[in-house]
Amino acid sequence: MVEFYKTFLFLNYGLLLIIVFLIFWKFAILSKKEKQYAYYIVFLFIIEFLSFALPYILESTDTSFLYHYFIAGEFFLLTGIFIRKLNLNKNFILLSALASLGFLFAIYGLKVSFNYDLAKIFSNIIIIGLVAIFLIQQIKNAKNTDRFMLVDASIFFYYSVSVMVFVVFAQFVNLSTESVYLIMGVNNVFSTFLYCSIVYTFFKLKK
Repeated sequence: MVEFYKTFLFLNYGLLLIIVFLIFWKFAILSKKEKQYAYYIVFLFIIEFLSFALPYILESTDTSFLYHYFIAGEFFLLTGIFIRKLNLNKNFILLSALASLGFLFAIYGLKVSFNYDLAKIFSNIIIIGLVAIFLIQQIKNAKNTDRFMLVDASIFFYYSVSVMVFVVFAQFVNLSTESVYLIMGVNNVFSTFLYCSIVYTFFKLKK
């Protein structure tokens, strides 16, 4: 199961590198709202790069602090994308930023200790809700389909699966190592589908 997990993990690293290259290639033809996807991908790339490189740079295997920044950053960037695409009041973006900063402040300022997977579940549910509303709007307005609809559908699918993964981790604390690698490996498979949809979308983008 370790090999299964690592295979898709390194495949995802490669796909992220390809996407970052495509972002630099296609950035000029992206609309203001579409550029938010670029910021999201670059953020993911930085987090993945640091989680891979820091153990060698700092000679430490503890990179758990990155998880906190990942939850906060991912929530802010993805909610920001769909708040803008749904043309909601910009105060919701401010609210999203405050929620993300509040989460980090609770951990590092107030030193509050809690199950961060529960925060991830809550974050994902909000993201799923926003994506679902946008996808329903797109289905109703089939004549004017968004260029990133495939990516949006993949985000909805991946984060829905991710919620189930984190619910399993929250409910079953004493999972065996093999089970953990199997579950995380499956999660990596769905990440691969998400990244492939982004690669495909960027390749098809035209002015």
